Amino acid sequence: MSAILEKSNPRGGARDARRAARSAPLPDSLRPVRPGMNGGAYKALSDADVVKIHNAALDALENIGLADAPESGIELMTKAGAKLTDTGRLLFPRALIEDTVANAARHFVLHGQDPKHDMEPWGSKVYFGTAGAAVSMVDPYTGDYRDSTTQDLYNIARVVDTLEHIHFFQRSVVCRDLDLPREMDFNTTYASVSGTTKHVGSSWVSPEHLEETLKMLHIIAGGEDKWRARPFVSQSNCFVVPPMKFAYDACKCLEVAVRGGMPVLLLSAGQAGATAPASLATALVQETAECLAGLVYVNAVKPKAPAMFGTWCFVSDLRTGAMSGGSPEQALLSAASAQMARYYDLTGATASGMCDSKMPDAQAGFEKAYNHALVGNAGANLIYESAGMLASLLGFSLESLLIDNDIIGAVQRTIRGIEVNDETLSLDTIRDVCLNGPGHYLGAPQTLQLMQKDYLYPQVANRASPNQWTEAGRPSIVDTAAKKLQIILDGHFPSHISPEMDAQIRAQFPVKLAREAMLPKR
Repeated sequence: MSAILEKSNPRGGARDARRAARSAPLPDSLRPVRPGMNGGAYKALSDADVVKIHNAALDALENIGLADAPESGIELMTKAGAKLTDTGRLLFPRALIEDTVANAARHFVLHGQDPKHDMEPWGSKVYFGTAGAAVSMVDPYTGDYRDSTTQDLYNIARVVDTLEHIHFFQRSVVCRDLDLPREMDFNTTYASVSGTTKHVGSSWVSPEHLEETLKMLHIIAGGEDKWRARPFVSQSNCFVVPPMKFAYDACKCLEVAVRGGMPVLLLSAGQAGATAPASLATALVQETAECLAGLVYVNAVKPKAPAMFGTWCFVSDLRTGAMSGGSPEQALLSAASAQMARYYDLTGATASGMCDSKMPDAQAGFEKAYNHALVGNAGANLIYESAGMLASLLGFSLESLLIDNDIIGAVQRTIRGIEVNDETLSLDTIRDVCLNGPGHYLGAPQTLQLMQKDYLYPQVANRASPNQWTEAGRPSIVDTAAKKLQIILDGHFPSHISPEMDAQIRAQFPVKLAREAMLPKR
């Protein structure tokens, strides 16, 4: 039948007209998908389950508590109402948690360097972004893994800068060409903010490194006051070492970030079956408790400081103990995390798309698709690690980044759903086609009107007929992504940081990314 249709409907004027109409750009408000659409239709937990998880988390904080807080943290949190036991654990009374949640920062904007990329991550609004600390770049044809570099990080950032469905950028790979922690921390942020005008997330291993980086960010912003008004970088902070222990250096970095006006992602990343209980419900309890403790910490440093509730509940393959980022259990936990954040009316952040596949193949596609579909439709505000990641966060592929942009776009279309109203239910189009028209809707005014506004089209996925695909040389999705990637890498060199400002930064700080690598080849 498809062959008959191809012969009887050759490409002609009608199809060309439709393509021309589709190519005309629409304003953001009329596009089929856009950043920050409302999810929440899918629920991994019942409302009663959410309350049970909440109460169990409060019991854990009140009776088990967290160990190993730095002295500064102990002083801050005990002053706020926490209690220090003889064994050095901090206990958090129920009333302290309830008061902290009630008075925490809400409805804060995460800024981009360009205001058009500002995000409003509250309620059930959904945004997708990158993240991770992959140590390798993946060749999608050979399967070879090589060490990731600062240049790779910059390239990833500038590709993300062009992708419609990836709304923010957090560092995705480790700069393994840099040996000194200070240089790695600084250059990770430098390469990220140089490569994109979208909101950036990064992390630091030392508070001194963060203080140095803040000075650079003040230069880019045009002064400390302007930075504090529009902080365009947030800190991803693993302030806990699961189970239920504070991480000393990360906590010291947290204090610097909060005082420096930088939003903090409170990241609890226990792995069910390893550093969190194998029971999915209890794993969620532990991570919720840890993030609530982090919220107390942040607000003890500075009341109402912006903090994201980052329950990143990872999963083990219990046969081996290895992480399984593409599992259905991962999808359920991340979706449930969105519900917990919404229960507290806090900005929720979680992870999705950390597939187990080592290549951008069919396994990668199906693992990412069902994880994103569940987590996005659960209404997670900020979905990290959503693009480019392979091998459960060990590898990154630029080609996969483009493929995943298509997956995320499609998932966003499911989040938007179907609008049912008087206009969409009108029978006028049916009446006209059936009584007066040609018996099909291909050229109907409604079809032309909705083909951009309601229908989403992939950038690299192939919808051609078999004959057309064969005529084009039978390209795989990786082939198409690689071709599009090369166009971006050859042509997109962000210039939002002026050469004069960049020279000022290079004169003061240990920039390792060559200036020539940030300019088009002549």
